[in-house]
Amino acid sequence: MLATISGFFYSCESGVKHAPILPLEDFFKNPEKTSYQISPDGKYFSFLAPYENRMNIYVQEIGQDSAMRLTSETARSVAGYFWGNNNRILFLKDTGGDENFQLYGVNINGSNLLPLTAFEGVRTTIIDDLPEIEKEVIVGLNKRNPQIFDPYRLNIETGEMTILAENPGNIQGWMTDHDGKLRIAIALDGVNQSLLYRDSEDQPFGIVITTNFKESLSPRTFTEDNKKLYATSNLGRDKSALVIYDPQTATEEKLIYENDTYDITGIIYSNKDKKLQAASYMAHNGTQRNFFDSSLKNVYDKISEKVSNMPFGIADRTKNEDVYIIRTYNDKTPGAYYLYDSSNDKLTHISDVYPWLKEENMAAMNCIEYTSRDGLKIEGYLTLPVGYTMETAKKLPVVINPHGGPWARDTWGFNPEAQFLANRGYAVLQMNFRGSTGFGRKFWELSFKEWGKTMQDDITDGVIWLTENGIADADRIAIYGGSYGGYATLAGLTFTPDLYACGIDYVGVSNLFTFLNTIPPYWKPMLDMMHEMVGDPRADSTLLVSSSPVFHVDKIQVPLFIAQGANDPRVNKDESDQMVKALEERGITVQYMVKDNEGHGFHNEENRFEFYKAMETFLEENMTIGAN
Repeated sequence: MLATISGFFYSCESGVKHAPILPLEDFFKNPEKTSYQISPDGKYFSFLAPYENRMNIYVQEIGQDSAMRLTSETARSVAGYFWGNNNRILFLKDTGGDENFQLYGVNINGSNLLPLTAFEGVRTTIIDDLPEIEKEVIVGLNKRNPQIFDPYRLNIETGEMTILAENPGNIQGWMTDHDGKLRIAIALDGVNQSLLYRDSEDQPFGIVITTNFKESLSPRTFTEDNKKLYATSNLGRDKSALVIYDPQTATEEKLIYENDTYDITGIIYSNKDKKLQAASYMAHNGTQRNFFDSSLKNVYDKISEKVSNMPFGIADRTKNEDVYIIRTYNDKTPGAYYLYDSSNDKLTHISDVYPWLKEENMAAMNCIEYTSRDGLKIEGYLTLPVGYTMETAKKLPVVINPHGGPWARDTWGFNPEAQFLANRGYAVLQMNFRGSTGFGRKFWELSFKEWGKTMQDDITDGVIWLTENGIADADRIAIYGGSYGGYATLAGLTFTPDLYACGIDYVGVSNLFTFLNTIPPYWKPMLDMMHEMVGDPRADSTLLVSSSPVFHVDKIQVPLFIAQGANDPRVNKDESDQMVKALEERGITVQYMVKDNEGHGFHNEENRFEFYKAMETFLEENMTIGAN
């Protein structure tokens, strides 16, 4: 029984103080304002904010109180945007979640709105925003061949395009130097990848080095003289390190920075001063940075002091690198945006992202780790309902939430799903099972051809860890995930049927054969690599049958809720249809939600509300077994 005291709830049995039950919409409605950027000259900032329930672009002169809306998208939110120059903003949008992004441009006074790459069935990628060339960007388009992208130089004022190179069929990435010249290409031939280089645009590309895809040499930017490369590399090592690589001699010239536990995943480079400023990696407790430039470290130190040492990142900065957009955050808030002027050391609050969510009502995300059955250290995060600690949490209902990818990772920070579930009384466990990125090559490779096998064991071992420590009520454990997390949900219900009370599969894979046959066309060049990572439908058919939940629905003993976007280009709707059909053929009714205007996940606000309301009801109905 719960009793209300001063806006909070107390459990009469335990005396634990809980947060008030908040409206579902508070966790999943569009942010008030987000995705702030600053114009190159520092006179304006821009942001995304709701207009008719869709996120649209606004621009505001710094020092003024009102903003002007530049876009009026009502079918679907703007997918992303950036400043093309001081007067023009470029933005991407797709149709119904098909991920065939098209590029548009608009002036900051709302004029000259132009479709720049609005070709039907064509996907646009941004290769270089060319900050030193005001009227041009370089984009990649799969217009000529849907499986590969050619690079084009695009005039952002007129839409005029010039092809820079014709992709021979194996190029997966392009990179420019500091002058905007196309100098680097990354080729993939089967399971081997090559770094290609040329001294100038009038020369042909030549192969510098070829490695198996398991080895990584990832160029980040050119050195100051445009002759060598700052790159992250795991050649000859387990963890990716920051190095200087000479493409003319095909040698690693210098090790700049490495971490013993995590891959180096990012750099900060000064276009103004032409120098490397910092390297970053994702640790258990969030982003960590190593500074090479004392002036930038001084900026970070001053900002940190002004935000009371709250974690933050630089979202954007001016061309002169003296005015910054800052985003604070932690595990209990998505944070706020600030304007920092380094010339006068002034920090100005701009906007909170979700001002209606108060930190005191949010749950802590605890960094945890456990050991898998074969001895791997698994890092994870346990979000407990407000009022509980790691010491006091006993026999709680739990939602296991494996991440998507699977070659991605969970991170410490604000998670609206975890906060919503914690607000409803559930503990939430997220784990970086083998294959999660950022932990080195060996940890990644251990996931190859292990879908539903040792990867799933790592998830199961997390459940066992919870129950052995008395945190979880073994009769009230659910599993929920999206994309690969959806697959892991189905695998959990089929391969460990006694472990969970129910499951929620959100755009998840059910059949590894059909999944590999329905990938987007621009993933086709990577198919040999995927066969080595997931399994080859011919050579590994027995493995794929054993790992595909759709062939094991007879083992499912508990309720299942499936949600799917009809236009999903990554996990075809047939993945969910198959699962529903297989269950119904056995006389089992499955709750199934399909949205015709969505793709890989629900982005439209009203669909998010409907999905999470259905989730809430589903969990309430199926997590009462053994309730105290």
